[in-house]
Formats: sequence, structure tokens, C-alpha cells
Amino acid sequence: MNETVKGLLERKSVRIFTDEPVSAEVKAQLFACAAAAPTAGNQQLYTILDVTDQSLKDTLAVTCDNQPFIAKAPVVLIICADGNKWYQGFQRFGCDPRKPGAGDLMLAVCDAMITAQNMVTAAHSLGLGSCYIGDIMEQCEKHQELFNLPRYVFPVAMLVMGYPTQQQKDRQKPERQPMSMVVRENTYAPFTDEELARLLEPAAGQSVEERFRAFCARKYNSDFSREMTRSVEQYLADFQ
Repeated sequence: MNETVKGLLERKSVRIFTDEPVSAEVKAQLFACAAAAPTAGNQQLYTILDVTDQSLKDTLAVTCDNQPFIAKAPVVLIICADGNKWYQGFQRFGCDPRKPGAGDLMLAVCDAMITAQNMVTAAHSLGLGSCYIGDIMEQCEKHQELFNLPRYVFPVAMLVMGYPTQQQKDRQKPERQPMSMVVRENTYAPFTDEELARLLEPAAGQSVEERFRAFCARKYNSDFSREMTRSVEQYLADFQ
């Protein structure tokens, strides 16, 4: 097994970091890897916000579902799907462009997530721990104002990074779903009840139905999930 594959299989989310700062040189490597990621038409349809202001980190810890570890992270990056800068360029240089649409947003989201994963993979290879924070999609109006985001720019992901504590290094990576739940050959075959039950690990004293009801209440039907959906739908209105 080569080192790249080994790193991808071993990497896990880290939410507790040491006080060791992340040097400018290391961050420069992360950004270089971000810019080297695959991108649609070499457009790089994203903008990365390097959040270094502690007051902004403190605010994010509250607005992103009240997660204090965000404020303590040495590195906080917001990866934005950016449909604005090319549109601005087209306007400025006489191209008579159409307005960005949902397809443009989806393409930009793909670019943004690919570049984010490049940084996550590079971070692991450099000894850094990282965690994706999808809650940045919540409270879009607040984040739009907080970071001066123009129309057609969407904060699709946030990454927090730092050097993991020993406890975090030793913590076991959560099990993933069976490969049969991830890979289907040629066509999307419907999932059986038996297969769907494998989405959640068995829990002592709980039936499959109880596990699913608890997980649905905690995640899918939660207040933060509903707010995220509302915020994203509001943002999508700009692309209609």
C-alpha cells in the first residue's frame, strides 16, 4: 500500500488540537495543493477565506451550531463556491453574459469541494488534523454579511485544522458503510431493507427502527438541519 492510499484510509476528523501554531510555510503548501486540484475548465470556481481574526472565529463557533472547538482551531478556512468573479469579468470585458444559474452553482460547488479535499489530504500528510464543518451553510444571511460575500458566492464548506492531541491521534476512526452500500455496478439498484439496516451500526438493546428514529431526530429532522435547508433555499433564490 503506497503512502497516499494509506493516508486516505487512515485520515479521520479531528476536533481537538494542541496549542502549536501552523506556520505560514505549511499554510502556503495547503493553498498550493488547493490550487492544484482538478477544476472545471481550469476556472477554479471557488474562493478560500483564511479566517485569522479571533473575533470571527468566536462568532463562527456560535453561528455554526454552537461548536466551541471552532474558536480554538489554529486554522479556519471557509471554502466558497464562487460564481461571481468570472461573471464580473465577463461583464467588465464586454461579453454580455447571462446571469449565473443553478448549473453554474453546482459546478462551483464541485470545484470547491474538490479543492477542500485536496487540502484535507495534504494536511494529513503534513501531520495536521482537520474537520469539515458543514454548518457553515446555516445562517447564510449572517455569514454573507459577516464575510462580505457578494451575490453568487456560497459558503459551501469550512475546514478547521491544527496539530492533533495524542488522544485524537489514538482515537479509532469510525467504521464506514459496507462497500456494497457505496458501490453499485452500472445502474442504481434499489436498496433492500436488510441493506438499509446496515447504514447504522447495531446498538445494544435497540431495534433497527429505534436506531433509525433516534438518528433521524438527531440529524435529519434536527433544528440545525432544517435551518441549513432554509438558508440554502434562500441562497438558491439568487440563481433563479
